[in-house]
Amino acid sequence: MHNSLISMLGFQMSTAVLVITILGCLLVGAVVGIFVFRAIVIKKINNAKNSASSIIEDAHLEAKTILKEARLSAQEESIKIKTDTENELKERRIEMEKMNNRFLQREEFINNREQSLDKKNEALESFKEKLENQEKKLTQQQEELSKKNAEVVVELQKVAGLTKEEAKEKLIAEITEEAKHDAVIKLRKIEQETKDNAHKIATEIISNAIQKYSADLTSETTVTTVALPNDDMKGRLIGREGRNIKALEMATGIDLIIDDTPEAIVLSGFDPIRREVARIAITKLIQDGRIQPARIEEIVAKTKRDIEHEIKEAGESAVLETGVIGLHPELVKTLGRLKYRTSYGQNVLKHSIEVSFIAGMLAAELGCDEMVAKRGGLLHDIGKAVDHEVEGTHVSIGTQLARKYKENDKVINCIEAHHGDVEFTCIEAVLVQAADTISSVRPGARRESIENYVKRLEKLEQISSSFAGVEKAYAIQAGREVRIIVKPEEISDDKCLILAKDIAKKIENEMEYPGQIKVNVIRELRSVEYAK
Repeated sequence: MHNSLISMLGFQMSTAVLVITILGCLLVGAVVGIFVFRAIVIKKINNAKNSASSIIEDAHLEAKTILKEARLSAQEESIKIKTDTENELKERRIEMEKMNNRFLQREEFINNREQSLDKKNEALESFKEKLENQEKKLTQQQEELSKKNAEVVVELQKVAGLTKEEAKEKLIAEITEEAKHDAVIKLRKIEQETKDNAHKIATEIISNAIQKYSADLTSETTVTTVALPNDDMKGRLIGREGRNIKALEMATGIDLIIDDTPEAIVLSGFDPIRREVARIAITKLIQDGRIQPARIEEIVAKTKRDIEHEIKEAGESAVLETGVIGLHPELVKTLGRLKYRTSYGQNVLKHSIEVSFIAGMLAAELGCDEMVAKRGGLLHDIGKAVDHEVEGTHVSIGTQLARKYKENDKVINCIEAHHGDVEFTCIEAVLVQAADTISSVRPGARRESIENYVKRLEKLEQISSSFAGVEKAYAIQAGREVRIIVKPEEISDDKCLILAKDIAKKIENEMEYPGQIKVNVIRELRSVEYAK
């Protein structure tokens, strides 16, 4: 037990030493740690101071750099402002010099104008003095003439032994007696001429009475309707993207109106020959079935030739019907064109035939030349066949045609006098005018507006065709559009725009029309070659 106590005591003592040793180690470790921590802290503080010094030094350097850049920028800005200011001052000096020069020129002009006015004033003063001197001389001359006239009158009275009043009464009496004698001779001559020309005077009185009989007439039309076998034909006539209808309108110059009217289309145009060509061509195309631009042009060309043949036959038929012989072949052909022309609603060819018959009957009743009257009546409106192609009225054009083909002077007078433009030189001309008026008698009222409308469309085409390089011109859409086809070898694409503007400007200056007119210039170049 004693040993166990010693062992226990020894164990406790060794434990205490161990604890003390551990505590000593901990204390030493703590002291060492404190010194190490202090050394680390001091090092960090030194590093922080060094870093702060470096940052401060970098900041100083950066501040110096920024300051230097700011100074350079300020210098550049100052130089730029100085340069701009100098340029502006230079420009203002130049402008001031220009203004000064203008003022000097203006001052010089005013000085020259003043000098010119001074010279004119001097010339006017000189001219005024001359006029005053001439006026004084004239006054003196008038006074001298008055004195001389009075002296002459006194001398004449002394020589004649009569006063002024007595000489005047004697002269009046002699003149009155002579005038009475001449009047009696003239009256006898007039009575004798009246008896000799009684038949002629009676004829003229009857003709004038017939001439006074007149009335108004009917309506006219500018459209033609073409029947279609079915509504599908409308689509074929229009074609892909409208190429067929465009080809038809360009070839014929007629506006095709395809609306909701079942199985029918309307051809609109003021020229009846074109409408007839379009009608026949469309009818043939419907029967043929091959509706395409090339076929359309071929059919239209053939139809035009057929119409020319019909025109010739119509002229020959009119000549044969009226019995007028010996007409020049060109006059017969021109006469046939009146078949497709209307005037105030009448067919002009039928109207001319009717006037020929009426004038011939009147001439036969009055004992005048029946053949001259019939010939003049048949040809009186022949100018209307080409008045849209030749400048002038249909009267002047018809007169020129008659003279060109050697017609009788009486026939020419019938043509040029049937509207009272010239004096009548023969009774037959009066009869033709009377027959023309009688033929125009129809129930209803004359529609002047339609005739004026047609004339406006004709003038629209004439203006458009008057420019160089224009091949064809068609007035369509009731005069709201003019379609102009130009020669591609003469008019380029750029010139088309200029041409359209020039035509529009001329239309504005020379025509009166409601609304606006579309000027459509078309340039189309075609190259054709044949493979053999």
